[in-house]
Amino acid sequence: MGDEEEQQRSLMFLLSYMLLKRRRDLNHADIQRRDEIQRRIRHRQYFFQRQRRMLMMMIAGGMRSNVRIRTRPWTTTPRSDWWERVVMTEFQPSDWLDKFRMSQETFFYLCEKLRPRLARQDTSFRLALPVEKRVAVALWRLASNVEYRTISALFGVGKSTVCRCVRDMCHAIVALLSSTYLRPPTEQELEESAQLFHSYLGFPHCVAAITTLHTAIITPSSNASDYANPAGWLSVLSQVSVCGQGYFWDVCASFPGGTDPAEILQNSALWATAAEGGLSPAQTPVFMGKPLGYVLLGEACYPLQSWLMKAYPEQKSRRGCRTALLEPQQLFNRRLSRALRSSEEALLRLRARWQCLSKRNDCGLDVVPTMMLACCILHNMCESHGDAFKAEWQVEVCEAENPQPCHKALAPTSMDQSDAEEVRGLFCDYFQQQRT
Repeated sequence: MGDEEEQQRSLMFLLSYMLLKRRRDLNHADIQRRDEIQRRIRHRQYFFQRQRRMLMMMIAGGMRSNVRIRTRPWTTTPRSDWWERVVMTEFQPSDWLDKFRMSQETFFYLCEKLRPRLARQDTSFRLALPVEKRVAVALWRLASNVEYRTISALFGVGKSTVCRCVRDMCHAIVALLSSTYLRPPTEQELEESAQLFHSYLGFPHCVAAITTLHTAIITPSSNASDYANPAGWLSVLSQVSVCGQGYFWDVCASFPGGTDPAEILQNSALWATAAEGGLSPAQTPVFMGKPLGYVLLGEACYPLQSWLMKAYPEQKSRRGCRTALLEPQQLFNRRLSRALRSSEEALLRLRARWQCLSKRNDCGLDVVPTMMLACCILHNMCESHGDAFKAEWQVEVCEAENPQPCHKALAPTSMDQSDAEEVRGLFCDYFQQQRT
């Protein structure tokens, strides 16, 4: 009997324990279920509140007044819809040209070309900026070089948005438009450029001129001394080649301002192309009775090549006195100097239209080279579309605080080709014949 009672008590104790544990588990599961329900209710309330705020913002935007403001001093308009309310409705052709440096037709042509790269999707939090507004923000920056906060207040967007618009548009231009507006010339374009150099600039058998452009920058975080140019200020150096029409055919950017131009040329694709005869038609043209490919013109800082002509240097005697050049050599130098003005004028128009290249650029070194390429492409696009160019833009560039530095002339070295002097002599003979 005693053993049976002991077994019964153990059984009852086990059953009581299991019942208590089951009740505790049920209570814990019920608490978790209630917490999950409360969490879902809070999440749904937050979602509905967010949707309500977005709906109220859209309703408020749709209820804005459609009355146009006819006041002419539109630059003082503080509202964030200045782009939609003023630019898109009241801008005159002269306003488009002054502020965006291109005609309205060219502006919308550019927007359509860049739409595949710049278009953004609307989200639940905000509406995406239209492509037209993104392009306008970036062009305003390139044309004026004003601070981000000024453009931010004008267009009603954040400063980070302005920076992102500039970066995105420059990359999109280089990616989508380089093949159209910054590419090697065709044979027909080579012949047309040679005719323009001959007829308007007086230099025959030439298709392009090579020159350099310094863009002022802020002090880099490292290796700042490498960016000091011959004039003493910090810059990024670019090499450009300009054809007879004033277009840029080749651009090499992103070099520190203290880099030797001859070194840039030797490491560029233009050097390899020209050295292999890529800047001449398949059938080599004839000059002065001899087969000779088209030549390029360069400044005194470049080496003399059979395809690259530069001026005769003034020689010095043993006593250190300068000896006068021969008359044919002086005539050659004058004709060369005249022809090189085409590249100087093209760079002046480039810097006048896009003043981010004529004033100190406060963008990062990772952005400046792309911005330089984008400006050259935009220059070619505007010139090919026949957009007007205002003379007062050049006055602003001429008054800039950082005039372009002069590079030291490169003395005859082993870099000069042996037959280059003979080619230069042919041009001297040609100019002498034309003179007589």
